[in-house]
Amino acid sequence: MIRSAPALLGFAALSLALSACAGGGGPPKPSRRAVEQINRVLTVAPGAAQPSTIVATEAAFSRAARERGQWTAFKMFAAPGALLHGANGPFPIEPWLATQTDPPAAVQWDARVVAMSCDGALAVSKGRYRDPEGKVGSFVTVWERQADNTYRYTFDVGGDDVPQPPPRKPVQEGDIVVTEIDAVTGLVATCPRGSAGTPPPPAIPIGEDGKADAKLSRDGTLRWRWEHRADGTRFVAADYYYQGRWVTAIEQSLVPTGD
Repeated sequence: MIRSAPALLGFAALSLALSACAGGGGPPKPSRRAVEQINRVLTVAPGAAQPSTIVATEAAFSRAARERGQWTAFKMFAAPGALLHGANGPFPIEPWLATQTDPPAAVQWDARVVAMSCDGALAVSKGRYRDPEGKVGSFVTVWERQADNTYRYTFDVGGDDVPQPPPRKPVQEGDIVVTEIDAVTGLVATCPRGSAGTPPPPAIPIGEDGKADAKLSRDGTLRWRWEHRADGTRFVAADYYYQGRWVTAIEQSLVPTGD
């Protein structure tokens, strides 16, 4: 699929995703109406690769955390073998989740950027979160389409802003408040043309075993990579093939918080 330009989903479209149903034993599926309404905003992205589906899945994930419990939701949306990038590097999340108890209140989040492979089988989302104590931070999640056409995450990393932004000034009576309108950027890789296919992404240094890794989508149009640097910084990036060249779609560094 060829995208003419990054598409923006307004706050109203994102809100529609929050109506995603939450039933059954697996991850809640976004409601058909929510996906269709968001897709109408992304009319320049017809076909299998729909960033709106990831936006709706993230919204359903966040809602499940709020309604069913934070770690319960993480279990529901995890793909087999999913990794969590922690303070010492990535590790399998499922055994760890089995030892966790849901906190009284869950972290809430939303996606701000979604990059997808041309065939829609792989996606990387980047967004913002706020925890119950008011701390804010960023996250990056890698999603893979399953046999039932739902998406589950295979990799997740998040960390607080360092330093935290200053607290907002209290609203005084009579103040006029203009709320921020969030937008989600959807990026879809250009589909291969002809027998030549997509050229490989630029080479990157091979890191120390267990300290870095990179993976390419099955159709060769999206690459994501992580690093665990010597100072404890966790780095994640995603590159996608767009109109004849490789472009960095997502880049996130998360410094150690000292907690």
